[in-house]
Amino acid sequence: MKRVPIPDDDDTVARKGRVVTTTEGWLELLRCTTTKPPPILLEELIEEILLRIPASSLVRLRNSVCSSWRTLISSSQFAKDHLRRSMAVDPALTHPCIAYYSSCYLYPTIGTFSVRSVFENPPHEPTKVVAYEGRCYRSIIGSCHGLLCLHNEELEDRALLWNPCTGFTSPPLEIGGIFHYCGFGYDHVNDKYKLFGIVNNKSDESVTRIFTFGPKSKWRTIQDFPYRLRDSDSKDSVVGLVGLFVSGTGTLNWLVRSRLSSSVAVLSVDLVKETYSQFSAPSRDSDDKEFVFPRLGILRGCLAVCYETKKTYWTLWLMKEYGVPQSWSKLAIIPHHPLLVNPVSCYVLWPICMLENDVLLAKSPSCKLVLCNLNDGSIDFPNIDSSSDGMTKYRPLSRDSYSRIFHFYHESLLSPSHLGLPSCSSEIRLFKPSL
Repeated sequence: MKRVPIPDDDDTVARKGRVVTTTEGWLELLRCTTTKPPPILLEELIEEILLRIPASSLVRLRNSVCSSWRTLISSSQFAKDHLRRSMAVDPALTHPCIAYYSSCYLYPTIGTFSVRSVFENPPHEPTKVVAYEGRCYRSIIGSCHGLLCLHNEELEDRALLWNPCTGFTSPPLEIGGIFHYCGFGYDHVNDKYKLFGIVNNKSDESVTRIFTFGPKSKWRTIQDFPYRLRDSDSKDSVVGLVGLFVSGTGTLNWLVRSRLSSSVAVLSVDLVKETYSQFSAPSRDSDDKEFVFPRLGILRGCLAVCYETKKTYWTLWLMKEYGVPQSWSKLAIIPHHPLLVNPVSCYVLWPICMLENDVLLAKSPSCKLVLCNLNDGSIDFPNIDSSSDGMTKYRPLSRDSYSRIFHFYHESLLSPSHLGLPSCSSEIRLFKPSL
């Protein structure tokens, strides 16, 4: 039997005298099998082909193919296999994206945009923001494997899981109080997704809990978090309320800075063992301003810390081996730029994400989003069209990202139903701005 090459991202497919491009080519190729798969293809080969298609493309064609393919694409095992393949073999299968929300005004919308578009679009082609609207205001606690954990504290303290790629959400989870420090991540040993939080209940009692998502979802009280919010008696303070999840380690992480010296440490919560640990961050310059807080980020799956140094530049560090202080490596020195600095800001440059091109997307103290080329030291400002995100009191993202909080995530097929939870598509929908 003659082998027919399968088109990849750079190929085109000729069909009935018409040439179609990449993603269109995949969709066209698969839509031609709306009744049943070609008999010459084995089921194993069909699955192998589908596993090579980006998650967002599979979602679009899911309702246009035969029932057996639709069942396969919608299955829990296929979603996990697709996620595993994208993480280990081909990250391009799960497009990197950024979701953001308003931390100042209580808008019920969440904006998302493509990271590759920000990095690759020419200046005259703005990156388009796609906005989603819920029934109430929600903040983003964290993201993991394409799932975003959302929190609503406006009227009722609830959390839910949402996959922007598939559109599915889980039922709201009753928290029973107000969250302080919190975080969302994956327990890779037990294959469980967990929500960590310090909850102040109606009696104003503080309880540290971990919630495990699944068919028998429940809260579990664990050892108290080592630090308290606004504790004036403590010699140390935690920077930021939301812990950052490091994939493959099962940990949530916060920076802890000393109020008496320039020392900084990383506090982590192990979601597998449900225990705490602490290790040192890179040394700071003793002349650094005490009121300027460092930033913690995740770059290429590794912890990253950014300091302001000698009031003239930012120093970016990367931890190459998690939990090993000796593996901290100086990644870049980024000089202050007049458009990036803010004399009254108490934070430094905030690293958001970095792809394989060594260009860093960051939020500056002046609240501008900036692209920093770590190879040649140049900077650029991305053109992002946020006019349709419904956040009318803010200036466009291309000019100002004030009071908007960003979360990096990869698209995936994983949905709450794959965790044994009910799923619905009505809780959060595409936002349609009124004309």
